[in-house]
Parts: sequence; C-alpha cells; structure tokens
Amino acid sequence: MSIAVDHADRVAETTDSRGRLEVRGVSKTFTVNGAPIAALNDVSLTVAPGEFVALLGPSGCGKSTLLRLIAGLDRDYTGRIVQDGNAVTGTSLERGIVFQEPRLFPWATVRQNIALGLKNAPISEAGKREAVAAHIALVGLDGFAEAYPHQLSGGMAQRAAIARGLVNRPRLLLLDEPFGALDALTRARLQTELQRIWAHEKITMILVTHDVDEAVFLGDRVVVLAPRPGRISRIFDVAAARPRARSDDALIRLRNEVLRTLEHDGADDGKAGQSNRSGA
Repeated sequence: MSIAVDHADRVAETTDSRGRLEVRGVSKTFTVNGAPIAALNDVSLTVAPGEFVALLGPSGCGKSTLLRLIAGLDRDYTGRIVQDGNAVTGTSLERGIVFQEPRLFPWATVRQNIALGLKNAPISEAGKREAVAAHIALVGLDGFAEAYPHQLSGGMAQRAAIARGLVNRPRLLLLDEPFGALDALTRARLQTELQRIWAHEKITMILVTHDVDEAVFLGDRVVVLAPRPGRISRIFDVAAARPRARSDDALIRLRNEVLRTLEHDGADDGKAGQSNRSGA
C-alpha cells in the first residue's frame, strides 16, 4: 500500500519555494546470493520547502537506502523522485549530504576540507573564500580553520562535515545518522547546534536516525519506517515551538507515542518472520 502525505506549507512562510521534494511510489530491490531482497516498497512522501523531516526506524527498514536514492547516489529503483520539479537522475549541487563518519581528508585542513564542497561551484575564488569563512563561523569552528582532522575531536570533525555539506548553499541537506558515532553529551550538543543552523540557513533538511529522542527534538515531522520491506508506517507532526527544550511535555508525550509505534511494528515484523520460517 502506498502512503502519500502532503504536509501543509507552514514552513514556507520563512523560506523561498526551493527545496521541495516529492517521492512517489519508490521501491528498491537488492539481489543477495541470487535472491531478491525488497529494501523499500511503494514509498511516497512530500517534503515542503524549508521543512525538517526525520526518517526514523530500526536497522533494515530502508531509511539510509531511501536517503541514497534521494541524493542520486543510486538510480536502480522504480518510482519517481523529484526535487523542485526536476527528476533526480544523479548527484547534484542542489543536494548536500552528511554521513555518519565525517569523511574528512586527513591531509587537508578544516578550511580546505570545507572548500571541497565548492569545487564545482560557479563562483569566484574570492566568493569561495568568503563562503568557507562564513560556514566555519556558522558551525562554531572559529580558530580551527587551519587544523587537521587528527587535531579535532569527533564533534568538531562532524561540525566540519556539516559545514562542507552546507557551504554550497544546497536547497536540500541530507543527513545520514550524522551523530550516531558520538558520545551522548556531544550528540546532544550537536543536535542543539543543528537546530540553530537549520533555523539560520532556512533550507530543507532530511535526517536519517534510529534515535527517537533525536527525531522528535529536531523534526517538524517524524516519518516512521517499518522493516522488511521498508515502508512508511506512520507520520507524526511535531507541534512543539522552536527553539525546543528536551523537557517539553509535548515532546515527551510524542516520544512515548513514537516508541509505541516502533514496538508495534517490531512485533508485527517478528510475526511475519515466524510465518515465513514456518512456510519455508
């Protein structure tokens, strides 16, 4: 079954019309040991310009696979993905991406790593230098522009990766569990920083996470994916005002409701697995 949700453009009043994403009937199948494995099944979703959407689910639900398709890193799927009226047929400067690992070049400084995001940008060298300096400041790395990755903490390295993803001013920023490898305190700090950066940049962001608290804290909506095959189970609107406090009663209630949905999906997945084994 296809679940299509068009979110009200309540975020559009603070942004322009760029950054709209439409995912229509997307399915993806991998072949493992000669057997087809359905990773995604008939996923449909609309993301409004300037919206922050969190894709939440357990391992194996297809959330990172979906993000790769949106990024244009994989074109072997059925369905349609459209950004700002144009079909996604490959990677583009219109979409930035941040991975779980910072993926900084060890021989390059923070400034040089961030500048790589502008390598193919049609702007002057002076404009590139100005943009890099502005984004170093945006992510709180003033004083570390000439530092090398081995001189940075994990959180600082991820800040540099976020700056590299943003420096070209993409219409859409994709984040694939960017804080998953960090300790809890650093992760919470960077979640707060990302909320600030999103409010400043006013671009569309899509975050992949398996952390319920992170999804509820950051998202305008939380899209819960169920596994095997990956599909949208439920979508939650997050009505809490920004900037958000983790102690907000509304967030706590929503967190508990999301957890119940995940537990229900997990129970259903277990029953399906037992049925498949008994029928084998």
